[in-house]
Amino acid sequence: MMKQILLSSFLALSLAGCATAVPPVEVTRFHVGDPARSGTIVVEEMPANPDAGLEFRTYAAAVEQELQRVGFGPTTTAARSDYVALVGFRRSFRPAGYGNDGRPVSVGVGGAVGSGGYSGVGLGIGINLSGRPKDVVTTELQVQIRRRADSTTVWEGRAVSQAREGTPAAQPGLAAQKLASALIGGYPGESGRTITVK
Repeated sequence: MMKQILLSSFLALSLAGCATAVPPVEVTRFHVGDPARSGTIVVEEMPANPDAGLEFRTYAAAVEQELQRVGFGPTTTAARSDYVALVGFRRSFRPAGYGNDGRPVSVGVGGAVGSGGYSGVGLGIGINLSGRPKDVVTTELQVQIRRRADSTTVWEGRAVSQAREGTPAAQPGLAAQKLASALIGGYPGESGRTITVK
């Protein structure tokens, strides 16, 4: 019985850890009065996208899926779509420091005087043996929806998240899904306001 309780507690903690493993996303959107909510749309790469290549397909697929979820339809002839969604993304890496002072070793000294004249001095040394901390990965997704007929931008937005390198949240597949969902979910959203989506 005790083993079952411990196992249940462990599983609950593990699932809670998974639920919080994906960091929050900062989202900013801009749009004209009442942007389109339906019509056919095709996803294309944003001109001068800094991270072009195979990884783009992951982000494009995530954006396309979310656009269909909010009411846009796919098209069999890209050149005849009502709208074009231009997608761009960027991943950058920032080294994580060892602490505020950048040192892996910390030293603490303490003293005390007790009743009866007793006194004591203590010295503590903390050494971080876990190695160099993982870099922080910042992933940014940008989407612009343009009316094909006149190339007018009717909606655009940006979503940014940060995660430690090597964690699931830093992987392109999970990052693309999370960013696209946060950015396009609740479409069109409030224009000009930055929100945090958890």
